[in-house]
Amino acid sequence: MNSTPILVVRGLEKSFGHVQALRGVDLDLRRGEVHALVGDNGAGKSTLIKILSGVLQADQGSVELNGRRVVFTSAADARAAGVETVYQDLALASGYDAGENIFLGREILRRGLLRHLRLVDRAEMRKRSAAQLESLGITLPSAKAPVSSLSGGQRQAVAIARAGAWGREVLIMDEPLAALGARQSEFVFQLIRRLRDEKGLSVLVILHNLEQVLKIADRVTVLHLGQSLLTRAANEISREQLIGAMMGSAAEP
Repeated sequence: MNSTPILVVRGLEKSFGHVQALRGVDLDLRRGEVHALVGDNGAGKSTLIKILSGVLQADQGSVELNGRRVVFTSAADARAAGVETVYQDLALASGYDAGENIFLGREILRRGLLRHLRLVDRAEMRKRSAAQLESLGITLPSAKAPVSSLSGGQRQAVAIARAGAWGREVLIMDEPLAALGARQSEFVFQLIRRLRDEKGLSVLVILHNLEQVLKIADRVTVLHLGQSLLTRAANEISREQLIGAMMGSAAEP
């Protein structure tokens, strides 16, 4: 892991009417790290990642990516900058197969005269998506099966593969292990590590299970009532200290 930050957040504030969701959040995401974001409901985690993925805009504060200040006014802006997000609902089209989902919104058109008719080249999309899935060690029952027929872990894998195919800098994940069993969770752990180690993506992930946080993360940041209370290396903090921080008490060094 490189100690140089790829994403720098300073003083982010966001209010919804009289409710202040973020109160000056600071965060550094280093190159090639898995950084976990934890906190109780209402801590501001989802608001923060929605700002970083372009869904929301901050009221105050700044975000820098690769040393340059960025303002994402849409999710398309964030994706164009190399920031991909996997939300908890996965945002998959249930009636489409894995390849169609990986290329959703980025469809490959047929070449030649057929291109002017904007006909989608499903065979080429399946070929390229199969290579992406294979590179991550993902095996599906059928390349043509709609994702609605896949298990929860397999659907999560398709969503991660899509983000990995297009993400160039940062991968943001919102509760990727929700409702998954131990075996499926371990497979998702492996996918996250591969995207970090083999593709060089920096990963910011929201997790609620603190055992999983300490297992997968290089560092962890605790949010409490819209503030970043502490950031610590995962191997230098205990579950009990994390719980204390989530309740508003900064962990002792």
